[in-house]
Amino acid sequence: MSEAGAKRGRPPAFDRTRALAAATRLFWEHGYEATSIGELTKAMDIRPGSLYVAFGDKKGLFKEVVRAYGRSPAGAFVGVALKEEPTAREAFRRILREAAAVYPDPSHPAGCLTISAATNVTVQDAEVATFLRDLRNTNLAAFETRLRTAQREGELPATADPRALAAYFAAVIQGMSQRARDGATAAELAETAELALAAWPEEHD
Repeated sequence: MSEAGAKRGRPPAFDRTRALAAATRLFWEHGYEATSIGELTKAMDIRPGSLYVAFGDKKGLFKEVVRAYGRSPAGAFVGVALKEEPTAREAFRRILREAAAVYPDPSHPAGCLTISAATNVTVQDAEVATFLRDLRNTNLAAFETRLRTAQREGELPATADPRALAAYFAAVIQGMSQRARDGATAAELAETAELALAAWPEEHD
């Protein structure tokens, strides 16, 4: 590349998929705030200028990482279960059991990226905290929608509270993510999943 081309801000060619995978691992392991531009460019094997041209800035890179994560098996299993399972009970059973297997999987950092990356975000990066919170709240809303549908269809008793039940399952899943980061095994998390499923409301005579 000529010097003039470099001044126009054209980044050198790089493997965007591989670079995003490297950035994902760093953000997932250390969180957004603790991951520096220097660490990112070293892991991604690109120059700082190339990062800014390709992704805009650190926030832009992080948002692209989160979107890619949401399409990956580790990030998409919740939505897939809600879509594929014929009943709400089967959907939540699958979600909890898959969380127990996915979160401690040694092939990637422990836990859930959208949960763990939000820790220790400063006031200056409130936009990132809001971005992650909105993603988690979107999942919470999807839980409640599925549970309200189940109630209308008679799968949940009329006395059940879909909002509270959705919040409960979301809290359990977020807790399982942190437990995985603290070293909990798949077997331990599976026990948590089964206990959580026992809270499913039943009809009473």
